[in-house]
Amino acid sequence: MQKVTIYTDGACSGNPGPGGWAAILISGDLKKEISGGSKNTTNNIMELTAIIEGLKALKQECEVDLYSDSSYCVNSFNQGWIYNWMRKGWKTATGEAVKNQELWKELYDLTKKHKVSFHKVKGHSDVTFNNRCDELARKAIPIGE
Repeated sequence: MQKVTIYTDGACSGNPGPGGWAAILISGDLKKEISGGSKNTTNNIMELTAIIEGLKALKQECEVDLYSDSSYCVNSFNQGWIYNWMRKGWKTATGEAVKNQELWKELYDLTKKHKVSFHKVKGHSDVTFNNRCDELARKAIPIGE
C-alpha cells in the first residue's frame, strides 16, 4: 500500500466569513498542493474540507499520515468522539446535533477507504508544511464579491 503524508489547514476571515483551505500531499519525491475557498463558511468547515479534499485527491487506497493543527478534527478520531457521535445518532454528549454532519460523514467514509493516522501539529510554529498550508489557505480566501 502506498504511503502518503498529508498536511492540511483551514483559515477564515471572520468566523463565520470568507474562508480558505489547503492540503499538501507528499509521497516519496512527489508533492502536490491543492486549495480552495468559500465566501461564507467557518474555521471548522474549512479545516474539515482541507482534510476531505486531501484524502479525495488520492487515486488509490493509501496509508496516510495526516497532519493538522485542528484539535477538533484530530481529537474527533484520536479520542473517539466521532464514533460516539455515530453511536448516538450524530448527537453530542449533551444531546445536541453534531455540527457539519455531512462533512463528518464524508470524512468518516474516506477513512474507511484509506488507512489514516491523525497527528496534531502546533499551528503557526516551525512546522514547514503546516506553515505552507496556512499560507495557501489564506491565499484561497475569496476577497469581496
